[in-house]
Amino acid sequence: MPEIEMPYRVARIQAWALRVPIRTPVATSFGVMHNRPAVFLRIEDAEGAAGWGEVFANWPAAGAEHRVNLLIDDVAGLVLGREWSSPTDMFHELSRATHIRALQCGEPGPFRQVIAGLDIAAWDMTARRGGLPLAKLVSSGARDLVPVYASGIHIDAAGAMIAAARAAGFRAFKVKVGFDPGADPGKVIECSRQLLPQEALYADANQAWTREEARRFLKSAAEARLGWIEEPIACDAPDGDWLDLAGLDVPLAAGENIAGADGFDHALSLGALRFVQPDVCKWGGVSGNLAVAQDALRRGFVYCPHFLGGGIGLMASAHLLAAAGGSGLLEVDVNPNPLRDALASSGDFVRDGNWHLSREPGLGISGIPAELRDHVTLTREAG
Repeated sequence: MPEIEMPYRVARIQAWALRVPIRTPVATSFGVMHNRPAVFLRIEDAEGAAGWGEVFANWPAAGAEHRVNLLIDDVAGLVLGREWSSPTDMFHELSRATHIRALQCGEPGPFRQVIAGLDIAAWDMTARRGGLPLAKLVSSGARDLVPVYASGIHIDAAGAMIAAARAAGFRAFKVKVGFDPGADPGKVIECSRQLLPQEALYADANQAWTREEARRFLKSAAEARLGWIEEPIACDAPDGDWLDLAGLDVPLAAGENIAGADGFDHALSLGALRFVQPDVCKWGGVSGNLAVAQDALRRGFVYCPHFLGGGIGLMASAHLLAAAGGSGLLEVDVNPNPLRDALASSGDFVRDGNWHLSREPGLGISGIPAELRDHVTLTREAG
C-alpha cells in the first residue's frame, strides 16, 4: 500500500438506503433481484472536506436498510471524533475493533461491508483534499483507461444482450450459466460463435455446481473457448475440488466471496485461480483490495475487480484497477440500474472496449443526483 499521510478527523457520517423498481428481475443461480438496492454514504471532516462511499447491499433482500442502521448505530461511534493518520489506518483499526461484535451476532459480512464503504469514502476524501483523481493519488503512473467487460447477461437472453452491449462499446461479455445442474453447454457454444474477431466470452456459475457438474459442463463447453469460468463451485468448497477443476482447460476465476487478507493469501497460495476478483464494497474497500491486487500481480495472477451495485462502487473499482495495473478487466453490469447509471453510466465512460476514467478529484462523485432522491427508503446520520 502507498504511504499516504494526510490525517483527518471525521465529524459527520450520512447514509442513504435506496431502492429502484425494475421491469425485468435480475436472476442468478441463488436468487432473483426484484429491485436494485444500494447504500451510499458520505463522511465529512472537521474542516468540511467530504468523501463518498458505497456499501454492498444486494443480498439479503432487506440488506440495504440493515447496513445503514448498522453503520450509524454500531460503527459510527468508533469513527467519529478520532484522528486517523490515513484511510488504511482506519480500515485496520475498525476491522480489529468490530471483530468481537461480528462474532457475537454472527454477521461478519455486514460489518466488513460497512467498513469497506467507510474506507472508500475516506480515500475519496483524501484524494479530493489532494486535488487528484483517486487512481493518481494511489499511483502516479495510474492509467487513464482500463479494459471493460459487460456482465449480468442471462444465458437465455445472451444474443440480444451481447448485441446491445457491443453497440454500447463493449468488446468482452460474461454470461450467467449456473441455473441448472445439467446446464446446456450448447447455449454458451452458440454465444461464442456469434463473437466478432478480438471479442472474448466469459461465464459465471455463481457457485451453483458440484465439482462433478462443473467438470461435465466445462468438458462439454470446450469448443466455446471461454476466457474463464467464474465460481463454478462454492468458494468454500474443498481445496481439492478447486485444484481438480484447475486441471481442465478453462481458467478459474473467483474472489467476490472471499474476505480478509488471510482468505486471499490462501486462495493465491493454493494456485487454482487464474483471475482474482475481490469486491471493493463487500470487503476491504480501497485499502484491502489494493493490497490484494498488488499481491496477486506479484504472484502472476490477473486482478479483475468484481462489482455489482451502484455508481460509487463502480467508480472505485475503476480507479483501483487503473492504479493497480496488470491486464485485468473492469466488470460493468449491463442490466438496467439507475443507481449506477445516474453516477457512472457506461454511456459516458465506455468507448472502444475501455472505461475512460474521470479526471475529477477523488472518484468524481459530487452527490446523490436529484433524480434518485425519490428512491431513498432510509436516511440517517451521526455526528
